[in-house]
Amino acid sequence: MHLTGQSAQSFAEQWIAAWNSHSLPAIMDLYAQEIHFFSPYIIKLGMNNDGMISDRGELEKYFAKALMVYPDLHFELHEVLAGAGSVILYYGSVNNRMAAEMMEFDDSGKINLVKAHYDR
Repeated sequence: MHLTGQSAQSFAEQWIAAWNSHSLPAIMDLYAQEIHFFSPYIIKLGMNNDGMISDRGELEKYFAKALMVYPDLHFELHEVLAGAGSVILYYGSVNNRMAAEMMEFDDSGKINLVKAHYDR
C-alpha cells in the first residue's frame, strides 16, 4: 500500500486517535493478522527478551499491558513522513519521550511491520 502525504496524515490521525481512546479493539483493528512488531518496550514490559512480536495474540497482550502500565497514555503527533510503502510517525509518547515508528502495510492497508524507536 502506497500512502501519499494526505493519506499518510489521515492514517496517522486515525492511529493516534485509536491509541488515545485506549480502545484495544480500535487499536488492534489497525494491525494485520501477519505482523512483525519491534520495540524496546516489548523487553521493558517483560513480554520477551527479543524485543519482537510476530503473533497477533501476543501483540494484543502487549498492547493491553501497555495500556494498563500507562493508564494516562496520550500520544501527540508531531510529524508524518510518507515513504514508498511505509510511513514514519514521530510523536510524543509515554514518560515525555519522543517516538518514531516506521510502519509498513499489507495489501488491505493493515499494519504488518513496525519498528519503534525512542529517544533517551
